[in-house]
Amino acid sequence: MLIGVPKEIKNHEYRVGLTPESVSELVAHGHSVQVETGAGTGIGADDEAYRTAGATIGATAAEIFEAAEMIVKVKEPQPAECAMLRSGQILYTYLHLAPDPEQTKALIASGVTAIAYETVTSPTGTLPLLKPMSQVAGRMSIQAGATALEKAHGGRGVLLGGVPGVQPGKVVVLGGGVVGFNAAQMAVGLGADVTILDRSPDVLERLATHFESRAKTAYSTQTRISEMIAEADLVIGAVLIPGAAAPKLVTRADLALMKPGAVLVDVAIDQGGCFETSHATTHAEPTYEVDGIVHYCVANMPGAVARTSTYALNNVTLPHALRIADLGWQAALRRDVHLANGLNVWNGKITCDAVAEALGYETTPLSEALAG
Repeated sequence: MLIGVPKEIKNHEYRVGLTPESVSELVAHGHSVQVETGAGTGIGADDEAYRTAGATIGATAAEIFEAAEMIVKVKEPQPAECAMLRSGQILYTYLHLAPDPEQTKALIASGVTAIAYETVTSPTGTLPLLKPMSQVAGRMSIQAGATALEKAHGGRGVLLGGVPGVQPGKVVVLGGGVVGFNAAQMAVGLGADVTILDRSPDVLERLATHFESRAKTAYSTQTRISEMIAEADLVIGAVLIPGAAAPKLVTRADLALMKPGAVLVDVAIDQGGCFETSHATTHAEPTYEVDGIVHYCVANMPGAVARTSTYALNNVTLPHALRIADLGWQAALRRDVHLANGLNVWNGKITCDAVAEALGYETTPLSEALAG
């Protein structure tokens, strides 16, 4: 199979779909890989590193998209990239379609077979291709929030860890999954006063056992959220419903409860955000203010630490890429129901229930896509 790796074009996105080491693995399996020139610059991998790994170098994205049987990316295709996709081609990347009707329409119109990292599952029901980026984003959320809390960035002027004689900052984490756990770990490490809210008794028990007295846990209700955000200096939105739009846990009216200069970091922004006042921002302009509350809503947070993120992502995406390339996408998905859950768009149809429900489409059964 000929696999194409275009350079990411989203604002301040420095990750790349395949590392040189991943290219070597694919080439060793008998596949061809074409990488757009400069695609790996953000992770410190120049064109020569890819040539040494066995790839050829393409001069333009158009050249990559035209030739490749499978496109491997990191972020969802931008409009110019969607226009280059074609029927019968495989797209393997993050998609986050539920809050993005325009991208969904473009993928449907292209006829591409789109496999989304974020809906591939594991035997335990987790999302293994989303997990490493959730770990990165969770940890980064505290860094970003701490910076936004500085007075020069519009925040309250609070140091999360405090100092002797001065109370630490209060951090509230909404959601105790992978993002929330990693955010809490970082906040606890800085010495902040941390509370994690979740609706799962099992999750709350696991968090309480892990953090002991270093972080508090609370069952999440709307009343409790309102109470917690009123005292918070930093609120981390870390909720996830696989494949679906994130629930809105904090409304605009709720902002009036918060301290002026408090910070909201919405890690769920890829799925539409869990704060009513959230809209996607970029690393170039990461924050904005609504009713005196600073919002940080960068939609590709892990892109800022591109080398760490790319290698962590390739650790989990490469095995599936190899299977797709070795067997063809239909045979690979028939053999692995968890990989099959990653199929979101096929032959102009939606095959993911959560995406179809969010955007008002009918779901085409996986069995129809995998037949033949």
